[in-house]
Amino acid sequence: MKNSREIMEILEAYDLTGSYRAAAELAGCDHHTVARYVKMRAAGQNPEGRRHRERPIDAFLPKIEELVVRSNGKIRADVVHKRIVAMGFTGGERTTRRTVAEAKAQFKAGQRRVYRPWITEPGLWLQWDWGTGPVIGGRPTTLWCAWLAWSRFRVVIPVWDKTLPTVVACLDTTLRRIGGVPAYALTDNEKTVTTDHIAGIAVRNPEIVEVARHYGMTIKTCVPADPESKGGSEATVRIAKADLVPTQVNLREEFRTFGELEAACRRFCDEVNARVHRETRRRPADRLAEEQARLHLLPKQPFTVAFGTTRRVNWNATISVEGVRYSVPHELIDTRVWARFHGDELIVTAIGPDGGAGEVARHRRGKPGAPIIDQAHYPPREDKDGDRTPKATSPEEAAFLMLGPGAASWLVEAANTGVRRMKAKMAEAVTLAKLYSTARVDRALGTAAITGRFAEADLLSILDYQVGREAAEPSRASESHSLQPGTSAWASFGRAADESAAGTSTDTDMTLEDNA
Repeated sequence: MKNSREIMEILEAYDLTGSYRAAAELAGCDHHTVARYVKMRAAGQNPEGRRHRERPIDAFLPKIEELVVRSNGKIRADVVHKRIVAMGFTGGERTTRRTVAEAKAQFKAGQRRVYRPWITEPGLWLQWDWGTGPVIGGRPTTLWCAWLAWSRFRVVIPVWDKTLPTVVACLDTTLRRIGGVPAYALTDNEKTVTTDHIAGIAVRNPEIVEVARHYGMTIKTCVPADPESKGGSEATVRIAKADLVPTQVNLREEFRTFGELEAACRRFCDEVNARVHRETRRRPADRLAEEQARLHLLPKQPFTVAFGTTRRVNWNATISVEGVRYSVPHELIDTRVWARFHGDELIVTAIGPDGGAGEVARHRRGKPGAPIIDQAHYPPREDKDGDRTPKATSPEEAAFLMLGPGAASWLVEAANTGVRRMKAKMAEAVTLAKLYSTARVDRALGTAAITGRFAEADLLSILDYQVGREAAEPSRASESHSLQPGTSAWASFGRAADESAAGTSTDTDMTLEDNA
């Protein structure tokens, strides 16, 4: 089979020479080939078209086409081959596979779905879908992927679940990021949106209808099992998963915490929204600024289900969520709050006196049997068991405590020790303060509390010792005096030995003179 260039050269050679053989010599082919292409051109046929040759399998083509149509184009070629072999076909399986592929291609061409271009308008459509996110700490996450159709502005939010409070919270966050509310929102047929289908009509979840009414938008769903009807959000899911989910393609490292995944999603949104889009040739962030003028106003307060489930605050300023107690500010006792999980944290929201909603507490996720308490949620108070400050209830107690902090320490330690006749000893301390100074008695009481001396005469003994030390004048050594031993004793060391040796030498000389 000649290609288009070779066929053109053959026809040009024939037009130049007017002879089959001469054109064949110029084109480097057989003259029969030249004759065939010239006749095809004269008959108005396509010279590039291949002439169909009779094949042994052509007798079984009607049966092959019947099997392909009955199976809706899904039958396997080996199954078709067994059928036609039983009918008398003697050819090979390769021929059958090629023929079945041609029949399937013709069947799909006749059943091909025709798409009409979707001309979007600003401020009309928002689409969202879910994607499988990365695994963090052995727990899988989910990616909320939203797409504003006209501006191509994308919002990706990681979540742990797809419950209705999470859906409403993600929807509210998305609307606040784009700065308005579009007229329609298109999504899949999740149970949080569509509860059933009757006669092909989707039955909406009543709660999602209230959410849509609160924001002033209409929530629609696509045809079941037909992702092509919301291709924009499907593309957003595919792009987000390709960048955020660790795979061998992107070599991204595993996320250690949910906060890292949230930060990565925000960076991804900033990147794709600031990048020039392939279709519009503009940045989605710039087009969003234009589309915001066509969006509806966003309510100041989110829909309450976005806050989570309601809980009543107990008398001890705690709420119970999944069997775990979490503290909230004590001002909210006997009121209702909303609690929902976001990642590894529990977020508690309350409605203020002015009708505004706000976050009042945030805790890490706890386990049953281990309450999560924030001491800042409670008013400052003393520890009843340990750090209690003594308070006078009588003139005698007031006179004793007025001695100073040492007296208060003595009272606490003596009470914990179980000292007998405490009131008498307190009165004795007040009397001693008149003989000695108040500061000296207070210091003695503090020393007694530290050392645990609470006997009858211990306070007086401590006072006498401390006063005696103050009265004694300490001796201080001058610069010329030292307690170190001197070296004068070593001055005569070796002198006696030298004198002895000198005496011995003199005696020896005298003896030698006498002998001489």
